[in-house]
Amino acid sequence: MVNYYAPWKYILLILVITFGFIYATPNLYGEDPAVQISHRVNLVGEDDLKQISNLLENEDLAYKSIVLDVGNILVRFDDTEQQLKAASMIGDVLRESDRRYGVALNLAPATPDWLASFNALPMYLGLDLRGGVHFLMEVDMESAIEKSLKRAEGEIRSFMRGEKIRYKTVQTDARTIKIRFAKIDERDAARVTLENEYRDYVFTDSDDGRSWFIELSFNQTAFEEEKRSAIQQNISTLKNRVDELGVAEPVIQRQGDNRVVVQLPGVQDTVRAKEILGATATLEFRLVHGSFADWSSAKASGKAPVGTRLYQQSDGSPVLLKRSVIVTGDQIIGAASGFDSRSGSPNVTITMNAKGADRMSNVTRDNIGKPMGVLFIEDKFEYREIDGERKRFHKTDSVVINVATIRDQLSKRFEITGLDSTREARDLALLLRAGALRAPMVIIEERTVGPSLGKENIDRGFMSVIIGFAAVLVFMAVYYRVFGIVANVALTLNLVLLVSVLSLLQATLTLPGIAGIVLTVGMAVDANVLIFERIREEIRLGNSPQASIYAGYEKAFGTILDANITTFIAAIVLYGFGTGPIKGFAVTLSIGIATSMFTAILGTRAIINLIYGRKTVSRLAI
Repeated sequence: MVNYYAPWKYILLILVITFGFIYATPNLYGEDPAVQISHRVNLVGEDDLKQISNLLENEDLAYKSIVLDVGNILVRFDDTEQQLKAASMIGDVLRESDRRYGVALNLAPATPDWLASFNALPMYLGLDLRGGVHFLMEVDMESAIEKSLKRAEGEIRSFMRGEKIRYKTVQTDARTIKIRFAKIDERDAARVTLENEYRDYVFTDSDDGRSWFIELSFNQTAFEEEKRSAIQQNISTLKNRVDELGVAEPVIQRQGDNRVVVQLPGVQDTVRAKEILGATATLEFRLVHGSFADWSSAKASGKAPVGTRLYQQSDGSPVLLKRSVIVTGDQIIGAASGFDSRSGSPNVTITMNAKGADRMSNVTRDNIGKPMGVLFIEDKFEYREIDGERKRFHKTDSVVINVATIRDQLSKRFEITGLDSTREARDLALLLRAGALRAPMVIIEERTVGPSLGKENIDRGFMSVIIGFAAVLVFMAVYYRVFGIVANVALTLNLVLLVSVLSLLQATLTLPGIAGIVLTVGMAVDANVLIFERIREEIRLGNSPQASIYAGYEKAFGTILDANITTFIAAIVLYGFGTGPIKGFAVTLSIGIATSMFTAILGTRAIINLIYGRKTVSRLAI
């Protein structure tokens, strides 16, 4: 019997191995500590680049490179010590002349251009390896319920007008919608109609002797559904915002009834991350009431005409807006920052959904020549000391960022101007693109993992891989001789292929992921041990070396397949029910099973066939 592979199998193996080395190599280059310089209003340019370059040279701070990239300057360094010194010095110098400069610490991939041309990039490193920030955020459920009731208030008003139901006022507080009637019989008739239409509410009657009221509050089922919906929408919005921030493989998951865990590996500019994650900015488009004289009069008296509300513009001047909202930020499906072609000032181009476009089109068609205001609404939290106790208070800031005369009928796509800076335009576009939070969120726990601690975890993790790998190599070479050396070659290729697949998938490597790699090394050896022991058994039974090799691979295959399938099922269960790091372990283990099967069976047999195939062999070095 002769053992050999057809040439096409060797060509396939060579291609796979070449692929593996190309996509695994970027991980050898790691990342460079870097400093990123930006400006909140203007895009940084060549003059800033020269100034920073001269500054670093004058202070004798060595850097690897300095480049201008899309309005930011990125300076790379050899170590974090130089990075921290440079960041502190650059920040002090630039902010002396202009407080609006931003200096952030970053980690930039050091992959060479020739590898990047193949789209070969290093694996992402998790928070425990790369460093970054961990936030525990709490959803303000009271605000979520109140906002839901506010939305329902408008629907109920429209419904009652459509049904010709006479009422005095409709008001909403944190838990109820309160409808006031002039007569008891009007209230009773309205309740029957409303109960048939709005089945998610509990209806309660009350009166004060002069007016009669219906109070609507969510029933228990609807209340729980609103809470669930609020946290799910917030998680979805946070994911969109993190994508906009450019964070690789973040962890965003629910914890308990009203909390969300957010982990951002590699992020060192925590202030910027908090600004974007916690912001609850949205827009409302409303028609403007009256003229400047009316606005000033309302501000002086403190009273706004019926159906209007007094707001402040960006420059502090007053403006009256009608209470009726044309469209809101919920109906925005796209937003991009740029510059106005006429004035050159920053602007944001808004794209509405079909419902919003129809509403905007109808209102602007009927109000050409009249002014329209853009109201920017942001929810915030502030803390105050009361009786020695630190308490949290919810605060809503509303400012009119733009008042413009309607010149034409608007529809799906239009622009808003009047923004103070390009930074404001970019942030507003980002928040609108990512969507508004259903309810405000507050960061109740913040933890930063420094790059130095991450580096220590990497060193220890990879040392465990190296020690385990080396011990297996020595054992296999001593115990199985030539076959052991072949197994060691296959084991090395297995590690290369595993890393290359993880890199190609841009998977996130964590400490549990490293544990999965160590386990994969042991499992890959298991397959070889089963094959080699089967070959030795065939030799002891008196079979020829060539027949023993053939029988060893053929008969061990079923056992190897069974063992790996059971492990793969366990990995699927871990991935399905696990969270965060557990999923990372399961992914690494699953990929390792596939690569170890390939190298242990096809790889080792290809090398053994090269050594012993087509030859008359009297004994095997096994």
